[in-house]
Amino acid sequence: MKTIIIIPSRMSSTRFPDKPMALINGIPMIQRVWQQAKFSNIGPVVVACCEKEVFDLIISLGGEAIMTPPELPSGTDRVFEVIKKFPEASSFDSIINLQGDMPIINPNDIIKVNQPIIQGFDIGTLVTNISEAEEKNINVTKAKIKWIKKEFFGEALDFYKLSKNIVENIYHHVGIYSFRYATLKRFVELKPSSNEIEHKLEQWRALDAKMSIGVNFLDNVPLSVDTEEDLINVENIIKSSK
Repeated sequence: MKTIIIIPSRMSSTRFPDKPMALINGIPMIQRVWQQAKFSNIGPVVVACCEKEVFDLIISLGGEAIMTPPELPSGTDRVFEVIKKFPEASSFDSIINLQGDMPIINPNDIIKVNQPIIQGFDIGTLVTNISEAEEKNINVTKAKIKWIKKEFFGEALDFYKLSKNIVENIYHHVGIYSFRYATLKRFVELKPSSNEIEHKLEQWRALDAKMSIGVNFLDNVPLSVDTEEDLINVENIIKSSK
């Protein structure tokens, strides 16, 4: 399956400014994400950035980075801005959007986000376990899943952040996606839907446009860094694994 991984990166996060260059045990976060993507060994890896600091770092490591306009509204738009520059863009079977704040994601888990595309879904993504505390955490995106193969492979029916105080068929969404080129192009050309605006979640644009989102369940996926507290937790995980 011909695959490319594109990592959108933006320094001006409101919750965690300068997050891509935040050091985790001495290594910038975006470098760690890029390394994990490279270790997956499933295709070229490109960082889609809008700051020269990130661009220069990835180039200095021998990687590929492409500058994108800072005014682009989302990481998905940043991914499309990069892929449309490739003459062979439509020949990729899968374009993986790997969030730039997942510094300890398992490279094998990155590979598994292609499975929903192979199964015929419009978009692929991953989910993992959720605790009661995480279900109540507004920073955690939850996904309601209809299972096709029990607790292994299914279809996403709902995404939300505000707690609904239920955990049955509710999972912690992992911020990684797979698209075919035509699907990604259609997605970025759509206007944000009312549900997307209300929930502040891009996934709703796809659901409201009747795009199917297939999911793989993976046990205990390391989660993204959304806050400085998350950064400390990830750093402790890295230190304890040595």
